[in-house]
Amino acid sequence: MEENKNPFHENEEKIIEENNTEENTKMEADSVEEDVENQEENKEDFEQKYEDLNNKYIRLAADFDNYRKRTVQERQELLKYGASEVLSKLTSVLDTFDRAKDSLKDIDNCEKVKESYEVAYKQLLDTLKKVGLQEIEALGKEFNPNEHEAITQVQTDEFDEDHVAVVAQKGYKLADKVLRPALVGVAKKKENE
Repeated sequence: MEENKNPFHENEEKIIEENNTEENTKMEADSVEEDVENQEENKEDFEQKYEDLNNKYIRLAADFDNYRKRTVQERQELLKYGASEVLSKLTSVLDTFDRAKDSLKDIDNCEKVKESYEVAYKQLLDTLKKVGLQEIEALGKEFNPNEHEAITQVQTDEFDEDHVAVVAQKGYKLADKVLRPALVGVAKKKENE
């Protein structure tokens, strides 16, 4: 026996299949559209974040450039006007030298000249000490290449070997910075003759 096939039933199955295929295609298309929209949103978010970061970078670079210019200008001003305090204090020493010179015009007494010199020298030394100048102690001290510059060796029994025996020129420092090393002669043992 042959089954009776309903031709409508077959068509119905085909229509349902086609509908399912259309729905699946529509769903896939909708999914693709959503993906495209999401990608566009992500792209817009990315572009916005990029713009924000780029603007921050530009502002930071400008701030740094301004800071660099400001520090260069401040440094130049310090170099230009930093000595003004020292020089203003030294003007009183110049006044003392001027007074000493005026008072010595008609004097034949060497003691008076010596006294005037001592007063002016002491005032100059005191003023320089007030601004931080320190004399580097050298005579009798162990030779220190950071503060002393050896110009000769001196044979002597008066000082220990590698100690300063002669100071040819005083050295000075400002705080911990050596402005000028002391020129010294370093002791070495006297050779027995």
